[in-house]
Amino acid sequence: MFRWAIIFAVIALVAALLGFGGIAGLSADFAKILLVIGVVLFVVAFLFGRGGRTTLP
Repeated sequence: MFRWAIIFAVIALVAALLGFGGIAGLSADFAKILLVIGVVLFVVAFLFGRGGRTTLP
């Protein structure tokens, strides 16, 4: 997810520099959405991925 967010952010920057405002805005929106989804999935995996481990005496 983070990789795709970075790719869309770079596309948005390049499009903005070249004057394509619509494409830049759309790519920036996709980058924000993917970043939020990636952070949420990371937090969920961090919280629930550690619960099943137990230590034996």
